[in-house]
Amino acid sequence: MKLAFQIAYKNLIGSGLRTWLNVIVLSFVFVVIIFFNGLIDGWNQQSLQESIKWEYANGYLLNNDYDPNDAFTIADGHGHLPDSDTKNLTPVLIRQATIYPQGRLKSVLLKGIPAGQETIALPTASLDSSHANIPVLIGKRMAETAKLKEGDQVLMRWRDKNGTFDAADVTVHRIFDTSVASMDNGQIWMPVERLWELTGLHGQATLYIADSDFQTENFDGWNFESQDELLQDFRDLIEMKKVSGNFMYIILLFIALIAIFDTQVLSIFRRQKEIGTYVAMGMTRMQVLRLFTVEGAMYSVFGVVLGMAYGIPLFIVLSRMGITLPEFYQDMGVNLPRTIYPVFGVELIVLTVLALIISATLVSLIPARKIARMDPVMALKGKIQ
Repeated sequence: MKLAFQIAYKNLIGSGLRTWLNVIVLSFVFVVIIFFNGLIDGWNQQSLQESIKWEYANGYLLNNDYDPNDAFTIADGHGHLPDSDTKNLTPVLIRQATIYPQGRLKSVLLKGIPAGQETIALPTASLDSSHANIPVLIGKRMAETAKLKEGDQVLMRWRDKNGTFDAADVTVHRIFDTSVASMDNGQIWMPVERLWELTGLHGQATLYIADSDFQTENFDGWNFESQDELLQDFRDLIEMKKVSGNFMYIILLFIALIAIFDTQVLSIFRRQKEIGTYVAMGMTRMQVLRLFTVEGAMYSVFGVVLGMAYGIPLFIVLSRMGITLPEFYQDMGVNLPRTIYPVFGVELIVLTVLALIISATLVSLIPARKIARMDPVMALKGKIQ
């Protein structure tokens, strides 16, 4: 086997440009596969962390009459829990409202949350220091859409518990920046105590956000959804992205393997005298077959080495500096950080290396099987078989 590696190495180096063209293509495929998988893994980790930090915490306790995917359930989807049961729970009351920035109409979700809460990263603590009659928080996307800035007043209309319309000017106390679109787009946040006064729904909540110390309990009229259940839709999206990305990897790998296949076919065709010489010198057909298979496998090894030579510095730079996305990506409604830091794990690199080497070896084996059927005498004469 050692002899096969030595001969294969000399043959590949002696082939010159043909060898290096195949190696460059394989190294490119190797780097691209690792890069895109690392990018998706980085997006996945960052988005999950941001969603937990800003939105889901340890899970939601939802009112049974409220469905987050059905806007018609907002009006009646609320209830009350005794104070003794709300330990480690942060109440959130959701109501539908309309604002009229600069004479334009925009429907929003009005959400009340305690100003002193620390369960999620929403900067509600600053609301306590506001001197405005109705101070509110909005996200950066919401501010850009409604063309509002800190200190602006805007007319807002809502319904109270009896369905009666009411309206008042609210003051934009602070604009926060988050990558979690569902906490920003079309959302207005205010102290829940003030929202209770405006709607007459004292002590009512649409949902409760659980902190890390919350112990799952059964409450009549309420349904608890864990952190994993709330994040499942996003995990499914990531898996779908990975599956769709695999098609691109397969196409790139297919192109590289075609080049190896063609090279091996041409090599066997042109080196019939050499093959006959090997057999005449005592090598068995299987040993010659192994030699050509090793040659094909070494293309992938060279490709991996070259890919690591320029890929590792590139991956280190990207993992530290990140990849900043254009602004329009933030309007897609998906939890997409402005700067994604790819994650290049050892498992990802090892699996990619194995996939590349195994596939290149199998592709090299296909044309090399012809050697087993060659007549060594005819091969020595250089007769085309």
